[in-house]
Amino acid sequence: MEPWSFEAKGRTDEHIVDSRALRGNALGDPHQRPVWVSTPPGYDDDAERRYPSVYVIQGLTGQLDAWRNRSPFRRNFPELADDLFARGDAPPVIVVWVDCWTSLGGSQFLDSPGTGNYLTYLCDEIVPFVDERYRTIADRDHRGIQGKSSGGYGAMVVPMLRPDLWGGLATHAGDALFETCYLPEFRESARVLRDRYEGSYDAFWKDFRSRPAFSKDGDEHLLNDWCMAACYSADPDGTVRLPFDTATGEMIPEIWERWLALDPVRMVPAHAETLRSMRAIYIDAGKKDEYFLDLGAEAFRRALEAIGVTDVSFELFDATHMAIEYRYPLSLRYLAERLSG
Repeated sequence: MEPWSFEAKGRTDEHIVDSRALRGNALGDPHQRPVWVSTPPGYDDDAERRYPSVYVIQGLTGQLDAWRNRSPFRRNFPELADDLFARGDAPPVIVVWVDCWTSLGGSQFLDSPGTGNYLTYLCDEIVPFVDERYRTIADRDHRGIQGKSSGGYGAMVVPMLRPDLWGGLATHAGDALFETCYLPEFRESARVLRDRYEGSYDAFWKDFRSRPAFSKDGDEHLLNDWCMAACYSADPDGTVRLPFDTATGEMIPEIWERWLALDPVRMVPAHAETLRSMRAIYIDAGKKDEYFLDLGAEAFRRALEAIGVTDVSFELFDATHMAIEYRYPLSLRYLAERLSG
């Protein structure tokens, strides 16, 4: 019934995964997680045919059911993906929709004592779960990962950290070049902490969770900084270490270095062999991205070029960070074509 819904030509199955990796996580977040698996049109007609797979991961604050949200006059990404394959505009693939949400907003798809073991969850639990239940081509050369923003960050770093599993990546405005996308916000956070919360993050979280989220200016900066610190610079006991002095915004070099070690741009040289073996790398971002992730996209492309990776789909297009879901089918088609060979 358009425009409220569009009849899917493929099928989406909804599952719940009981995760060992997420049990006992520091935030007390659920260890039972939803995962959706979309099979392309015709999947049920040939019981012998196997398919590549693409795993879709979400941006900060995203949770799985948000993929079904609709912008005015637009289809959402699951509908766009289904339509892509129904029209025959891309080789058919199995699309896996993964939930790595945390009560801080996200996980960056890493294992961290501050959030939980989300890299392990994705790679060692979700991938086998799907491969055991669906007719995937269960090897790295036919498996890709795609995301935007924090999901774009995950799409860059997860294949570097687990090269045994991933042969293709697509990043839309992914977090990269941390001095341009994160560092400028630290001074904003320091002021808000001083003026509203007496310098206390505990006071911020108490206030934030007592009212509608993001109903005050500065919420986004404070949440983002703390969440990233929980992912990038938490101590083994789960203590979150911020990379700046909350009273002044002054950098704390030894903690900032822990963040930089997880910057996709800086990770490239150490993972050169893996990246040179990838079958598909897609990078894009809007030229007016509010977080300057277009600069990070260019820096990541240049880092790849420096290690000899030039077969990359790269584009900076006229848009901001928001409402770019119309770009996702482009990278999905690119991954489907590259991973189907």
